[in-house]
Amino acid sequence: MSELELKDPEQKLRIEPTAPIEDYPCPQCGAALRFDPQAQALGCGHCGYSRAIDPDADARLIEQDYAQAVRRTALAAETEEVRALSCESCGASTTLDPLAHATQCPFCAAPLVDVAGARRQIAAQGVLPFGVAEREARAAMKKWIGNLWFAPNDLVSGARAGGPLTGVYLPFWTFDADTRSSYRGARGDAYYVDRWVTEQKDGRSVRRKRRERRIRWTSVSGHVARFFDDVLILASKGLPNRLARRLEGGAYGERIWDLQAMEPYQPDYLAGFRAELYAIDLEAGYASAKAVMDLEIRQDVRRDIGGDAQRISSVHTERRDVSFKHVLLPVWIAAYRYRGKPYRFVVNGRTGEVIGERPYSWWKIALAAVLAAAAIGGIIAALWASGALDP
Repeated sequence: MSELELKDPEQKLRIEPTAPIEDYPCPQCGAALRFDPQAQALGCGHCGYSRAIDPDADARLIEQDYAQAVRRTALAAETEEVRALSCESCGASTTLDPLAHATQCPFCAAPLVDVAGARRQIAAQGVLPFGVAEREARAAMKKWIGNLWFAPNDLVSGARAGGPLTGVYLPFWTFDADTRSSYRGARGDAYYVDRWVTEQKDGRSVRRKRRERRIRWTSVSGHVARFFDDVLILASKGLPNRLARRLEGGAYGERIWDLQAMEPYQPDYLAGFRAELYAIDLEAGYASAKAVMDLEIRQDVRRDIGGDAQRISSVHTERRDVSFKHVLLPVWIAAYRYRGKPYRFVVNGRTGEVIGERPYSWWKIALAAVLAAAAIGGIIAALWASGALDP
């Protein structure tokens, strides 16, 4: 029996959202419309009908004031009540169309359970629509898996057969901040000195000159400033840290996301897809954003100190005009379990880039080691036979 578990369980769950979920019946055949990443429109997979998404003239991508949000004085109009499916294995929470019966967590392939009750959360201000269709994401995933060395055979064959692939909008926080930092430290300038050393060679002492690099340290202090725009923090706990950091892209998410294409939130873009609810709240997200900012600020300090080496004793940063947005970014996720352990593939829903986790086939590794040892032994035997290794 294969160790790979890729199929959805057949258990059906009752979903009762407290807020209405948009339903888009096709006007020609009555089937459900779905957002088409290629056409950037709502489309019917049954009869081919397509409808453009009407822009909301009143919708704007507006930065929210962080201080006011924390004080809960300006969020009444920006919050919504939601009910979701929750994964008891990885902690992810996702919304789901009530007509669907998918009951497997897209993050770890564990069964989902209906959450009793509802919670209030900050509504999404922006959405980056899917730009990669499912067939393109599946092709990218198959190619990525096919290039994995030492992957188990059932993993490769399972990917070729086509396992579950789920389109999910992941929740992110973006933070802006104007920073001013003062620092103290030391600048190190390299210089070289020649000194004579005595070494033993062939039973006798030999003196020779050796050049050594040394650092002259000078105390310094100064100031640096930087404006941070859209520091991206994943607000999901459904992915391991290594994959989460890859999706965030450092201090500037545009390294992997075309954030300039962000649209004001409209539920039309979510038709046919899941949307995960954030599990990392605003304050925890800002704490992570500050850590990302601090790394960039320390690099600024090192550049400002200059020299060949730097020591940083202290950095004090003032952050002003801090603002945030709650946005949704698209990914295709394939979650599976191999020998009881969850693994994930994530396909960027805008670029098609694949990142993921993978198991190793130890018998393949052992076989490769045996073949390598046999090849090396054969080469040595051939060299002995030719006399090339004769003393």
